[in-house]
Amino acid sequence: MTLNGEKVVCIIQGRMSSSRLPGKVLLDLAGKPMLQWVIERVQKSQLIDQTIVATSSDASDDPISEWCHSHGYNCHRGSLHDVLDRFYGAALATEAEIVVRVTADCPFIDAHLIDQTIALLNTPVDQSSPSFTANRLPPPFHRSFPIGLDVEVCSMAALENAWKNAKELFHREHVMPYLYEGTALSTTAQNTQSGWSKYGFLVSILNYSQDYGHKRWTVDTAEDLEFARQVAKHLPKDPDFSWLEMLAVIKAHPEMEMINAEVRHKTMKEVDERAK
Repeated sequence: MTLNGEKVVCIIQGRMSSSRLPGKVLLDLAGKPMLQWVIERVQKSQLIDQTIVATSSDASDDPISEWCHSHGYNCHRGSLHDVLDRFYGAALATEAEIVVRVTADCPFIDAHLIDQTIALLNTPVDQSSPSFTANRLPPPFHRSFPIGLDVEVCSMAALENAWKNAKELFHREHVMPYLYEGTALSTTAQNTQSGWSKYGFLVSILNYSQDYGHKRWTVDTAEDLEFARQVAKHLPKDPDFSWLEMLAVIKAHPEMEMINAEVRHKTMKEVDERAK
């Protein structure tokens, strides 16, 4: 279904040349590639109209393109390091009016959280509509959901503005920081914070009632992958389980969190040295 008649497209960002865990998006997780986990869980969303994988046109990402096409999934290819340009191209190709950003290293992404974040784009703040919504912002901002449940949503107009005007490397590599950089957030409703960004975008952030922001459920290192594989042994085979079900599993097996406890999460302004 659409949101107020606007086409909602989820763009899943992934590449093979990860600096900390090369090839991670196609590595096996409980019998299927991690990318398949992400796609299947995204497709449980009630508000997303279309899903597309955005990888690079570099030869190193041929396996992603080939895997997508062989499994019937849409795939767009663009710049390796200018991921904002790649996203903009994927959004144009799908005629998106609302863009949802998810990364291919988040196999436990939650469709209900995705829908909540999309719906927040349609929730006015002081009679103004947000241009960007998310369920977290990267360090140095605070977060309440586990790392690996990350969803970012923006209007096509906001994405085009960023594409035209963002100049910093971290703006281009991380796609949407231009929209939320410098935002001073204040609580505007239960579990919601909002504020105006440095460049004049209204930002709304979905929070959880408890703080689980220290938990690491993304896959960016070998330790993360081992954590994910151990957790997956205890999860339902159907991809429709919720993040709260996963949280219950981890609370029942707290020793699993020690596997990747020492992995440091990247900050907003960190970029791949190869892009410089």
